[in-house]
Amino acid sequence: MIFLGQEVVSATEGLETELSNFSTKITYEDNNRDNNLKITTSKINNTIVKKGEEFSFNEIAGCPTPDEGYKKAGVFVQNKIKKDYGGGNCQVSTTIYNAVLKVDGLEVTERHSHSRDVDYVQEGKDAAVAYGELDLKFKNNTDYDIKIYSEANEDEVKVQIVKTN
Repeated sequence: MIFLGQEVVSATEGLETELSNFSTKITYEDNNRDNNLKITTSKINNTIVKKGEEFSFNEIAGCPTPDEGYKKAGVFVQNKIKKDYGGGNCQVSTTIYNAVLKVDGLEVTERHSHSRDVDYVQEGKDAAVAYGELDLKFKNNTDYDIKIYSEANEDEVKVQIVKTN
């Protein structure tokens, strides 16, 4: 993933034009959560959403299970923090959500708030996910395909949305 601003050259895809990017700071020191962030961003990375198609976070990321490498980390359940597989996925979905909001023609069709505030994004800008229950979805109503780049490092989760030419 490259965050250069206007244009990104990809050896396999040709010229790409950045439409938006967004990052959220990782504020928890939790190796399990960091592991989950890296797994989920790697599943989302390089996702292409063709014009007219709908993106579903849960469809792309899948169910967070130990078989997929996920570990138990903090999740909100009925306004309380509990440990469960895939803790941290909401930070990835939130980062995607905020990048999507910056692109004309991407229409959010499903988004849920957490039961309490999160500290990695301002109030009202979060996007809670729970496989089989809560999803983040958006429709690509532009006249071009888009690609999502995502990654997590020790400091932040980054998402970039580009127009594929």
